[in-house]
Amino acid sequence: MEWRVRMAAVWAEADRLEGAEFVRRVDELAAERPDDPLALFEQGGSRDSTGDEAGAERFYRAALAAGLPADERAQCVIQLASTVRNLGRPEESLELLREEFEGRPDSPYADAGVAFAALALVDLGRPVEAVAALLHALTPHLPRYHRSVPAYADALLER
Repeated sequence: MEWRVRMAAVWAEADRLEGAEFVRRVDELAAERPDDPLALFEQGGSRDSTGDEAGAERFYRAALAAGLPADERAQCVIQLASTVRNLGRPEESLELLREEFEGRPDSPYADAGVAFAALALVDLGRPVEAVAALLHALTPHLPRYHRSVPAYADALLER
């Protein structure tokens, strides 16, 4: 069976497994592909989903350094940004997201990036900026009000 299919099967069982067993299974599959950025990313995700954020950070950074494909890179940056925010570093979280998504509004993960940036902004005591960013990200998905919603978002920032 192809490696990604087997990894997806482990993830499908994640909620039924004890945390340590889930991480062990992910690590076992990752061992088949040492230094593979996708395997490192999966190892980070397994730790993140079981509450080991410090361990997750190490694997996410290794995966990014090893050169993830664009789609997984965007996911990894979001997950790393979330992890460092949860570790008490919201400014770093915001910077990671800016570096990844600034100037790339067409990324399929751009709106997810905004969502996690908003969380970091709230942690930094900037909730109005968070709401404005979320409103701007939401606007293209609205059936109408494409002028008024961003105008109101901008007005919030001018208060």
